[in-house]
Amino acid sequence: MSAAQIEQIAERVERLLVRYEELQRTNALLSQQVDALTQERDSLKSRLSAARSRVDALLERLPDIKSAA
Repeated sequence: MSAAQIEQIAERVERLLVRYEELQRTNALLSQQVDALTQERDSLKSRLSAARSRVDALLERLPDIKSAA
């Protein structure tokens, strides 16, 4: 194997390592976004559940239409 071939392989390996590091950073950022969106989703689900409970409680307080007639 010639020195030129070894140098070419070394350059490719270096590029692969740089790309790998970039992908790791991108993956970490995407994981953070997933975590943030998961928290937001859970918060919205909780708020929706609370709102449903309030609506159900209000509906319970309404007079029965049949008995009012």
